[in-house]
Amino acid sequence: LKTCIVSGEEYGGDMGDPVVMTYQGREIKFCCSSCVKKFKKDPEKYIKKLEAEAAKRKKTEKAPAAK
Repeated sequence: LKTCIVSGEEYGGDMGDPVVMTYQGREIKFCCSSCVKKFKKDPEKYIKKLEAEAAKRKKTEKAPAAK
C-alpha cells in the first residue's frame, strides 16, 4: 500500500520514511510511531482493513482495461 493503514496518510512527505513492523509474519508500514501504537491496541481491525484494500487492488489489477 502507498498509505498508512491507520491514518490513511501517504508515506514519506512531512512524516518522513515509513515505520515498518512485522505482525504475524507480515510486514506492515505506518506513517509514524503513533500509528504503530494505535495498531497494537486493535490489530485485527487494521488487518481486516489491510486485507480488504489488498483484495480491492488485486481485483482492479485483474480487471480488463476499458476501451
